[in-house]
Amino acid sequence: MKHLSPGDRPREKLWRLGAPTLGDNELVALVIGSGRQHVDALAVANGLLTARGGLHGLARSTPADLTRVSGIGRVKAAQLLAALEMGRRTLAHAPAARLRLGAPHDAAAYLLPTFGSRPVEHFGVVLLDSRHRVIRTTVLAIGTLNTTIVEPRDVFREAVLESASAIVVFHNHPSGDPSPSADDVELTRRLAGAGVLMGIDVIDHVILGDARYCSFRQLGKL
Repeated sequence: MKHLSPGDRPREKLWRLGAPTLGDNELVALVIGSGRQHVDALAVANGLLTARGGLHGLARSTPADLTRVSGIGRVKAAQLLAALEMGRRTLAHAPAARLRLGAPHDAAAYLLPTFGSRPVEHFGVVLLDSRHRVIRTTVLAIGTLNTTIVEPRDVFREAVLESASAIVVFHNHPSGDPSPSADDVELTRRLAGAGVLMGIDVIDHVILGDARYCSFRQLGKL
């Protein structure tokens, strides 16, 4: 592909304009990676697509079908078949719907089985999108007995990294009693204030006990 200007070569074109702008032959050329002696990858890709009847024919090809095309050996055939199979799987296996935490009991049902009966305190955050669907859950601090140190910057750093629109913070009380302490109330106040400044909603702070929970949202404190 040395005859092409650098900006028109498939790899550079993909980075500059995005994969949808590439032709079928350019996509195939990127997958196979190289051509054969005196023939570049783009020419091999053109020959392959012609021999197999385009992408639809390529998708129905066997390894033997591919290796009959000049410039396609076992390695390149394997690369092509693997790429085609990944494409099939994205269509056949749709991603599961993400869990939505629309109410305090949803958050509690999600968190209690994992964190409700821990012998030491775990403080974490559930990162949510604009529809309050779970993006990711992460533990930020693990304390000893009933003490843990948490700073708002640690909480919101995670939210910013994931482009979260809202968060649910949580921690467990190893005693099993989820009643909030004065420290819990103060931490919640600080987090809510930081959330206003950051533009990220703190929709709840859930304290987990043994099969019980306390929600600051339910208490009217958020």
